[in-house]
Amino acid sequence: MPGLALDTGSFRDPSGSVYDSGQNILRTVTERARKAYEAVRDAGVLRELIAAGSLVDSVEVQPENWPDELRHAAYVIEHSRIPYISYPYEWSFAQLKAAALLHLDMQIELLKRDVVLSDASAYNVQFVNSKPVFIDLLSLRPYREGEFWHGHRQFCEQFLNPLLLRALLGVPHNAWFRGSLEGVPTLHLAKMLPFRKRLSWNIVSQVLMQAGLERRALNAPEASIDKAKSSKSLSRTGYNGFLVQLRNWIAGLEPADTGKTVWGEYATTHTYTDKEADAKRIAIEEFAASAKPGRLIDLGCNTGDYSVAALDGGAGYVIGFDFDQTAVDIAFSRSQKQKLNFLPLWLDAANPSPSQGWRQSERRGFAERANADALIALAFEHHLAIGRNVPLHDVVDWLIGLAPVGIIEFVPKADSTVQKMLALREDIFPDYHEAAFEEAIGRRAVIVGKQVISESGRTLYRYDRTASR
Repeated sequence: MPGLALDTGSFRDPSGSVYDSGQNILRTVTERARKAYEAVRDAGVLRELIAAGSLVDSVEVQPENWPDELRHAAYVIEHSRIPYISYPYEWSFAQLKAAALLHLDMQIELLKRDVVLSDASAYNVQFVNSKPVFIDLLSLRPYREGEFWHGHRQFCEQFLNPLLLRALLGVPHNAWFRGSLEGVPTLHLAKMLPFRKRLSWNIVSQVLMQAGLERRALNAPEASIDKAKSSKSLSRTGYNGFLVQLRNWIAGLEPADTGKTVWGEYATTHTYTDKEADAKRIAIEEFAASAKPGRLIDLGCNTGDYSVAALDGGAGYVIGFDFDQTAVDIAFSRSQKQKLNFLPLWLDAANPSPSQGWRQSERRGFAERANADALIALAFEHHLAIGRNVPLHDVVDWLIGLAPVGIIEFVPKADSTVQKMLALREDIFPDYHEAAFEEAIGRRAVIVGKQVISESGRTLYRYDRTASR
């Protein structure tokens, strides 16, 4: 099996590692983790979770089929490939909440089978379409009578606290989580909460008391810490009650900033006439039907209208990206309700997720993951070129680099949206015009189609990077 590559995000786990062969995703189980894995497997827990769709498909590979590099393992597991790897700092509030509820629901059900999760990393959850799926089966181990939830602090920092940041303070978690890969520290959140937000038992028990315990632990002598660890004990009933109470609280959380946003309202307030919107939708359907992309990226997906059009046309899977939190939440809800092959994610296109973590390789950046068969970027380029002062040719070059074929919409200066953007600033964009846009495409690809779709002159350009010039 040539080209076996270690997943650089799996190095922290002494129980096993993840490898990508280019065709298969393989996970090793070390001798250290053999007994725990066998106990959970033999109890039928893995099979039940996979059947329920909560755990990624996993099959033991027979020893005679193991790659030579993995002969040291106790077991080798083959997993289904996730269509697109995303991270918690790219999820909307609703997605992070769905991932948190999956984690807690699994814990509650596992406890009935004498199994627990050894940690509570948000990175152990991925999305397939709109469904959260747990991907780390080695986090499952047998329950030990009287044990406390060892992953509680990690759950708070990577799930609960980021949700509370938005639910209580109206602050999106994305930039903070991306800058601090382990999540939002409880000590930091506790300092931020105003008095009126502290007056609930949930906040007292899950934030303020936890922050107090952390402060005492930081200042306590080592002997006191060891004694505190050894004295921790929780009955099974108490453990379950703790999980259920936390689950019910999180299920009721909603963003504090639920008012209108510019792009969250765009689907109903855009300047297109119905006829123009229909023409645009048909163009995307026809493009998808012609290109037949297995994976299509929709930059500036908003609430997903044209992502759905691409799916209707024949795209196999659409990953949408948008900067507006409300728009991504709406698109995610739409994907859930309609059971679409559509994953919307949050993205600041002027500052995409970088490769970061240990040796800058633990979490792969947008550029490494965002490869697709096709691209649509509709009403998008002007937000970078005009809104963020990125040279137009750089914007076009970046877009075309994401996929070999695609459609990019050019929004001229005469359009009311661009006029609003320029209303309160000097027009320093002499090179922002259609001829420069076409020249920029021509540097990397061939223009194979051009369609004006609005009275203001908005134009869809279809490019092909592989066509002969």
